[in-house]
Amino acid sequence: MVDSAPENPIFFAPPPPSPGDPPLPLQLQSAPLSPPAPPTAGLSFPRPAIRVTSEFDSDSSVFFHKISCKLFDSLAKLKLKLSFQNNDKGEVFEPQVALISKHLSLHYDLQDHNALIKGSFEVADTLHFKAAHDVKLQQGEVAMVANLADPAYKFELSSAVPAIGLPRATFRFPLGEVSLEEKEEEEEEVKRMLSINGIVKSQIMNGMCTAQYKDENLNLRYSYKDREMSFIPSISLPSNSLSFAFKRQFSPSDKLSYWYNFESNYWSTVYKHTVGKDYKLKLGYDSEVRLGWASLWVGDEEGKAKMAPMKMKVQIMLQVPQDDISSSVFMFRVKKRWDI
Repeated sequence: MVDSAPENPIFFAPPPPSPGDPPLPLQLQSAPLSPPAPPTAGLSFPRPAIRVTSEFDSDSSVFFHKISCKLFDSLAKLKLKLSFQNNDKGEVFEPQVALISKHLSLHYDLQDHNALIKGSFEVADTLHFKAAHDVKLQQGEVAMVANLADPAYKFELSSAVPAIGLPRATFRFPLGEVSLEEKEEEEEEVKRMLSINGIVKSQIMNGMCTAQYKDENLNLRYSYKDREMSFIPSISLPSNSLSFAFKRQFSPSDKLSYWYNFESNYWSTVYKHTVGKDYKLKLGYDSEVRLGWASLWVGDEEGKAKMAPMKMKVQIMLQVPQDDISSSVFMFRVKKRWDI
């Protein structure tokens, strides 16, 4: 009777040779055979994750869409973006395509056939170069930013391209910044004069004092804040326009804000009530336009749609004019994000 063959004969050693048999080949005299090695995997490029964000505003009846994805994320930080708008008739307008990387970005308007190019790179450890160019307008700007002895101190020199005057010089320091630039004065004869703008902040007692000088106007602002109350008076010179803002925190979820202008006697107030991070109710009134309103937010008002419930933010708003209640307006805004 003949024995049956083993189920997997490749892993069994061959029978020993008889005295008269020829010698076995060298390959059969080695150790038992090993399982075959798996084939070597080739280069693979996984499909990039796609993010789709759609937003609708009932006030303008316009949909806004944005599609983005990261390309070659393991090799280079390159992002592709496509954005466009459409109305309730399905008409598409303002389509734009953008390629964004760490040092270079290209924004192309498919409707105007125009491109905006931006670039930046490090010239040295303490010197940074950045530039922007509008292809259709043939205009742009170049700037050099130098870190001084301390990284908190920076000096920036920027100029328009083509140049129309002296470059703008800006000095930034921990308490603010000061800039010097050349501007045209509209008189009988066009004159170019140097203009100084700046902002300085300083801690005084328990508040922050801010002085901002721009276009020959000086705005002085003081902000006092503790755990429950904020008081912010401000004055503009030389117009002597005085106003103040008052904020009161009743509880972690309830807050009241009030603003008053002494020159115009206009005032406004807003009450906020929050439930966690995802729900916010706001009630307000503006005396300048004689309008009361109520707004309900589902999702963080200042945050992104990704952090909202179901990656969706919703605002529902009701505006009630004081003079004519019958002309009240109901509006809503929806922003939804999909990750594909």
